Amino acid sequence: MKRHLNTLFITTQGAYLAKEGETVAVKVDGEIVLRVPVHTLGGVVCFGQVSCSPYLMGFCAENGVAISFLTENGRFLAKVQGPVSGNVLLRREQYRRADDPQASSFIARAVVTGKVANCRTVLQRSLRDHSEKIDADAVSQASQSLSHSIRRLQGDSPLDFVRGLEGDAANSYFEVFDHLITSQKNDFSFNERNRRPPLDNVNCLLSFLYTLLMHDVRAALETVGLDPAVGFLHRDRPGRYGLALDLMEEFRPFLADRLTLSLINLCQVQGKGFNKKESGAVCMDDETRKSVLVAYQKRKQEEILHPFIKETVTIGLLPHVQAMLMARYLRGDLDCYPPFLWK
Repeated sequence: MKRHLNTLFITTQGAYLAKEGETVAVKVDGEIVLRVPVHTLGGVVCFGQVSCSPYLMGFCAENGVAISFLTENGRFLAKVQGPVSGNVLLRREQYRRADDPQASSFIARAVVTGKVANCRTVLQRSLRDHSEKIDADAVSQASQSLSHSIRRLQGDSPLDFVRGLEGDAANSYFEVFDHLITSQKNDFSFNERNRRPPLDNVNCLLSFLYTLLMHDVRAALETVGLDPAVGFLHRDRPGRYGLALDLMEEFRPFLADRLTLSLINLCQVQGKGFNKKESGAVCMDDETRKSVLVAYQKRKQEEILHPFIKETVTIGLLPHVQAMLMARYLRGDLDCYPPFLWK
């Protein structure tokens, strides 16, 4: 937990990654354009037509550096990593809790409470900072609806009820999300959440940032020895990382949604950087994608006081802190799982 796990993003099409001594060398057109010591990396993410040497894959696996391959638009394809760390007793307890509906509901309520509370904070901050630019009444009403949802989550409710409440809260939140966009309204308007594929510029940004966030959360869970595929709110499904989806719920509004709004409202991305294909899918061009990646990495380097451990940590380490707290809860060191609550 003392070292910030950095991620190397490769977006240049045709790039080739190779092992050069103790470094990862990035080659473009046969020329080395970057060398990064492997001990400074926590992961490598390759977008589109990026290839790696088998020697580099083995070298990264031995050093605990996962290499992920995504399409140029950010859809996950595959991941190469070494042996998973962690003890079998922790995972056995995770599986037992996941098979118990009551235990699953108890954890899911905490996760959903964190998500809904952080969504409410997004709305409240917009009311505080931009009340004269937005429909304050609509946003305030949505914020009150989220507060009501949080109160309803305090009881001992079955898992299906928790899922339904989470869905209702998400609808209330996204119904007013367009009000939070205060500039470039002609190019960035939000009607509803859509994905696979995203059908407008705002959803394209959200989906891309959610993909990056998923990569970081999954890596954090694997670091502490938890199985990212077995969740409590999100149930088992082939090819889906249920626990990673659970844990990232708390960070969607705080990290991805807020960053999306900042990028648009501060004109750090522009409409000309997005293209709509014949299928209706919207994707970013290379320059916009790089700008978003840089902004995401800068955001991860900012510091925040963690509300539970009462220590200052970088935002990039928050998934690792929450994964650690989840593991401590499952081991019996904590009475409940404390979600990340943004104030």
